[in-house]
Amino acid sequence: MMNTFKLNTSTPCSVSSWLLRLSVFLVLSLPDSKGKAIWTAHLNITFQAGNRIISELGESGVFGNHSPLQRVSGAVVLPEGWNQDACNPLTNFSRPEGADSWLALIERGGCTFTHKINVATEKGASGVIIYNYPGTGNKVFPMSHRRTENIVAVMIGNLKGMELWHLIQKGVYVTIIIEVGRIHMPWVSQYVMFFFTFLSATVAYILYCAWRSSMPNSFTRRRRQVKADVKKAIGQLQLRVLKEGDKELDPDEDNCVVCFDTYKPQDVVRILTCKHFFHKTCIDPWLLAHRTCPMCKCEILKT
Repeated sequence: MMNTFKLNTSTPCSVSSWLLRLSVFLVLSLPDSKGKAIWTAHLNITFQAGNRIISELGESGVFGNHSPLQRVSGAVVLPEGWNQDACNPLTNFSRPEGADSWLALIERGGCTFTHKINVATEKGASGVIIYNYPGTGNKVFPMSHRRTENIVAVMIGNLKGMELWHLIQKGVYVTIIIEVGRIHMPWVSQYVMFFFTFLSATVAYILYCAWRSSMPNSFTRRRRQVKADVKKAIGQLQLRVLKEGDKELDPDEDNCVVCFDTYKPQDVVRILTCKHFFHKTCIDPWLLAHRTCPMCKCEILKT
């Protein structure tokens, strides 16, 4: 006869044992992820400082989602004029004499990644390096740039980009060799995070079983009241369904900082009182655990 599994809700520690078995089952039964692999880019930077040749090698960039994964090298060239975003189709690049190939160094913003890359490609660039917004440090992410699959495109951080920009502005001849780095699988990290989060919650629940009987009833009631207040506050926050044409779907806009995924049509986002927004399925568990905005630490109960 087949044994049936029964959950005895009267014993909290038996619940924790059941949760542990359930966590293992859920991890093993997770569906295949559609997340894309992320490839890092090694940049071998060389320039002359006085009588010395300086060479730097670092894993300081990531390849764009639609970039070919291949080695490319050349002199680094800036867009001409005060505007460094290369959004104007008439943008020119001052190619150094004697350079067989060159790489365009372009600032993020002003237009889509696709447009910037196409402008540089039409002017003869062998590759494109785009540096991030000011204030983002060396934060990078894989760009989306369809219809540019024939040219290598890499994003680097703002700090590294401005360092190169200042060197070239001073007349320093800078060359870069872009090499394919390592692969990162975001879905693997998500699965591991899910497993350890669930496992940590289970262990915490086991410990909770051991000392809950000695907890003052007033403290227990207070914890329950805070949790109820948080749920109520979350429920009062604005929801919105993204649709085609919304500016949040622009590839140049920021991703959801909880899951690092881009926003897509029909995604449901929750807008916090501080005006920051995130995927509903990402931010609701976060708020229940932290009660603050992941970006500005605004306390939802205080607002």
